[in-house]
Amino acid sequence: MTTWETHPVTEDRFEDFADIVNPNRRENHCWCLSHRLPAPEIRELSGGGTRQDAMRCLTRREHAPGVVTYRDGLPVGWCSISPRTEIPIMMASKKYQALDDVPVWSIICVVVRGGHRRQGVTGHMLQGAVAYAEAQGAPAIEAYPVDPPKRMDLTMAFVGTKAMFERAGFEQIGVTDAVASKMPRLVMRRDLRAVA
Repeated sequence: MTTWETHPVTEDRFEDFADIVNPNRRENHCWCLSHRLPAPEIRELSGGGTRQDAMRCLTRREHAPGVVTYRDGLPVGWCSISPRTEIPIMMASKKYQALDDVPVWSIICVVVRGGHRRQGVTGHMLQGAVAYAEAQGAPAIEAYPVDPPKRMDLTMAFVGTKAMFERAGFEQIGVTDAVASKMPRLVMRRDLRAVA
């Protein structure tokens, strides 16, 4: 029987996160910072160190920068999820305009570890990400995937697909001005507020 667990990426889980997104520890890899912080803030946060150092610093904040999903104890999935207000590049972007004043949490990246794709990881990962955000008081979660007509270009797969998020209970509520693989990025939302 397979055991699935999802946990926020606190500093003690940093290496598990790194094993998923950057198993070779390449310094120029994005470290899931490109959509989160501008280059000057990355340098400042790391104290002049590396992108890896900057991401490690983010794991010490009140809200983790995301969650890691484990299958039978092995880290197999990463989901970048946090309050939208803690993602400065998204807040400043004209391409990702807020559709209303709901203080949403945003999913900006999903990664399944090599060798574990197409094995159900994403469903468990999104379920765990939603549970984490809900436990932190998130009223709603948004994601910004694409709706490819066929298989997704793996270089842009981190944005996810509409179908993936629909299976996790998200509904499309809009379209951004951003694109991935020449396709518009959608606004998918899962409302966590109790229905009266």
